[in-house]
Amino acid sequence: MTTEADAVLSNDRWTANQIPSLAGRTFIVTGANSGLGYVTTRELARHGGHVIMAVRDEAKGKEALEELGERLPAANLELRHLDLSDLSSVKAFAQGIIADRMPVHVLINNAGIMMPPRSLTRQGFELQFGVNHLAHFALTGLLLKTLAVGSDARVVTVSSNAHKKGFIHFDDLTGERKYGGWEFYCQSKFANTVFALELDRRLRASGVPVKSILAHPGYSATNLQSSGPSGVLKLVMRLTNKCIAQNVDTGTLPQLYASTDSKAEGGQFIGPDGHGESKGYPTIVQPVETAKNPNTAKRLWDISEELTGVHFGLGAVSEIKRQQVRRMVLET
Repeated sequence: MTTEADAVLSNDRWTANQIPSLAGRTFIVTGANSGLGYVTTRELARHGGHVIMAVRDEAKGKEALEELGERLPAANLELRHLDLSDLSSVKAFAQGIIADRMPVHVLINNAGIMMPPRSLTRQGFELQFGVNHLAHFALTGLLLKTLAVGSDARVVTVSSNAHKKGFIHFDDLTGERKYGGWEFYCQSKFANTVFALELDRRLRASGVPVKSILAHPGYSATNLQSSGPSGVLKLVMRLTNKCIAQNVDTGTLPQLYASTDSKAEGGQFIGPDGHGESKGYPTIVQPVETAKNPNTAKRLWDISEELTGVHFGLGAVSEIKRQQVRRMVLET
């Protein structure tokens, strides 16, 4: 059902020109050296934000930092190493932020990997589930107290339209029995969606002043489609990027809106307003119904805490409390 808020946001055709001054606000962007992360970093810096570029490949990160510095001489940027395929790197990154007493207002869980051949993270998790979900789950939990101190604090988790085809293989999370690159990519994006919605419920129920917001870019031309797939699929992805996908600047708008606009609220999912949410300007979209299942959410949350060793200190939400929170979300 389209709400008044949906219509207003869609009709406004929100663009990066509507980002307010971000002076005094600090953002962490994972995967900041390319694609959606690069454009997000550029626009946040253009509007005065302090952006911590969290990157795995430091050489590519330095190239991106230098390029942005040339384009935006006044940009307030810094580069920090973060390898999402290794939880020890995630913990070291978070410890560095905390030790430096770094104020953080917005964490943008942007980085991801798509459809690689089956492989495992340093801790033995299937790579897509480990990088796209578990690492960002851990990073969010480790930085939650730091975020909670800031004003208008937000966690923006970047999902995908592919989440609608996903479910959690609880009995085969590593894909040891049966692995398909697309199927496990959908699983990881479904996990992003379930996590962000459950985080919103738990934050509200616990009274923690942090918003959890979802965003997805539709079908946008980035290096994601070509960096993971191999063989014929890689060639197909390159072709569709040229012929079908929207440009990365437009694809980045939903996560920029979620990260910066005063009207963005916890629990919202921001995506493109075009047909099938594949292209267009930011509007409020709906997650697949199965992503709202409380049993799935609790099971995923519990196993994510167990696998990462990161505990948020946010209690599970009772069914009564869930209904109260749901009413709060509908009223905002």
